[in-house]
Amino acid sequence: MTDKFSTVESQASYGIGLQMGEQLRANPFEGLDIAAVQAGLADAFNQLAAQVDNDTLGKAFNEIHKKMQAAKSEKFKENVAQGEAYLAENAKRDGITVTASGLQYEILTAGAGDKPTATSTVRTHYHGTLIDGSVFDSSYNRGEPAEFPVNGVIKGWTEALQLMPVGSKWRLHVPYSLAYGEQGAGGAIGPFSTLVFDVELLDIVA
Repeated sequence: MTDKFSTVESQASYGIGLQMGEQLRANPFEGLDIAAVQAGLADAFNQLAAQVDNDTLGKAFNEIHKKMQAAKSEKFKENVAQGEAYLAENAKRDGITVTASGLQYEILTAGAGDKPTATSTVRTHYHGTLIDGSVFDSSYNRGEPAEFPVNGVIKGWTEALQLMPVGSKWRLHVPYSLAYGEQGAGGAIGPFSTLVFDVELLDIVA
């Protein structure tokens, strides 16, 4: 420990800096300037006038966002290509319906009950896989159905559930844009992942 961090105040302050640095490192962009970050932090803390105006900052943030998204798209372009090829081939199969949004579904069991609305809460069983068959989540495997609001899930589910009568079991083939998009979800679902779900609509609970 150096003398300049010998007090609890300096140690805590340094710890805050470490945490901020770790956050920046976890979400970096090419050309990130730590000296500029420090200058902005100091100006804000000391209530000094900003050295860059808001319009310029807004344009800079937008430009960096575009560059980061382009870099991510390039990194995961194989995911995009595989998903597009899968959906294109799958759409040719008998029994596949393709909606205007690009969602694909097939009816495994035709139900005869009511259809939920966007504001309904439903009880379902489901089994989710990547297009290579890898399972990332399954209420069947857990042995317990799941309840959730129709408008509180991914877009592909929200759309499909409103088309499904209670008692139905459908297989959904969900483009990444209707699933977890460019971000993915956790470690199992990478960015730009096309997903497959078996969804059984058990009941409308509210």
